[in-house]
Amino acid sequence: MLKRVTFRNSWLPYLLVGPQIIITLVFFIWPASQALFQSVLIEDAFGLSSEFVWFDNFADVFGDPSYLASLQTTAVFSIATTALSLSTALLLAVMADRVIKGASAYKMALLLPYAVAPAVAGVLWLFMFNPANGILALTLKGLGYDWNHILNGGEAMLLVVIAAAWKQVAYNFLFFLAGLQAIPKSLIEAAAIDGAGPAKRFWTIIFPLLTPTTFFLLVVNVVYAFFDTFGIIHAVTGGGPYQSTEILVYKVYSDGFVGLDLGGSSAQSVVLMAIVIALTIFQFRYIERRVEY
Repeated sequence: MLKRVTFRNSWLPYLLVGPQIIITLVFFIWPASQALFQSVLIEDAFGLSSEFVWFDNFADVFGDPSYLASLQTTAVFSIATTALSLSTALLLAVMADRVIKGASAYKMALLLPYAVAPAVAGVLWLFMFNPANGILALTLKGLGYDWNHILNGGEAMLLVVIAAAWKQVAYNFLFFLAGLQAIPKSLIEAAAIDGAGPAKRFWTIIFPLLTPTTFFLLVVNVVYAFFDTFGIIHAVTGGGPYQSTEILVYKVYSDGFVGLDLGGSSAQSVVLMAIVIALTIFQFRYIERRVEY
């Protein structure tokens, strides 16, 4: 028999969800509505005068070659960051799930990067890849490769992808490990008795059972790559060299707070929000069909 929860006071449910509704209104609905309103205006740098221009800001955005280049940069960055962080976290989770002695210390060490702020994570990798005295840059130089992300756009992109993925690996690792531990060991043992090797057991039993977790992390990592990597980009490359690492969220900041183009940056933020919403809908509409719950 299904037991339903009832509230004696009619106002209690609203009181419980009230704080979350207030936070959503203050930190999402209100800023989003402000951005939508400012996207159809041209304002001076001090906000003292404005002119209603309809969709001219959006036309200028999509007619700007640098914005289209930033859109392509964002696609490359988000795909690379998501793929690297998910694959690395899954590999570490599978290895950690097999550890018996010292498992707690091993798992705790893998969770530590998640406590690091994005900007700090970027600075750590910047120090290690510093062309002058970074330990990894000097190692590459000793192997015959002259690393210099300050001048090379491809190397700069690789650096921010590594830093962003490293920051997110711990979060993905936690969910993958929980998913692995929830899989009944009897299924894996039965497959082993039937003669299935480790690789076949993983791809035919373990990974299909992890698809709900993988789908959830895919959505979270795409949103992370689009928004939460601003601090890494700002600390490591500042969008350079030659705007080769200027993703959409950083271009909104650059045009709005540095270039003082408030209307144009607002239009870019609306477009960015629409892109992320469309990607999320696409993932739930098409990719979730392959998920086995």
